[in-house]
Amino acid sequence: MESVVVWYLRMSLIYFVAGAAVGVGMILWPGESGYFVTVHAHLNLLGFMSMMIYGVGYHILPKFSGRHIYSPGIMKVQFWLANAGLIGMAVSWPFTIGEASPFEYLLMLSAFMTLISVVLFSINILKTVKSV
Repeated sequence: MESVVVWYLRMSLIYFVAGAAVGVGMILWPGESGYFVTVHAHLNLLGFMSMMIYGVGYHILPKFSGRHIYSPGIMKVQFWLANAGLIGMAVSWPFTIGEASPFEYLLMLSAFMTLISVVLFSINILKTVKSV
């Protein structure tokens, strides 16, 4: 298994633990939980689920199609964009609730990075599994 695939899987599990911890924190401090609903959701969905899908997809889909991954370079760039985007959103979201905040720019940039990473994954996988 390629090392970047292993890193997708590792990060998936790290985000799973972080998302669960935020969820427990929301139960322990319900008055503050509103600030962390989106953080909790994104750590679990973009963090755990998407990173797991990226890692398993990059490992399995080329094998199923009998081809090599279209671009290992895209796979690595996508890894960094996906993680930077998710971490940026998780850090900035609690600070954007209520009033205008400079963290809104970090949130927008992070969301855009996440979108680019999703597009890169889609392109890389589609070009890998396309019919001959």
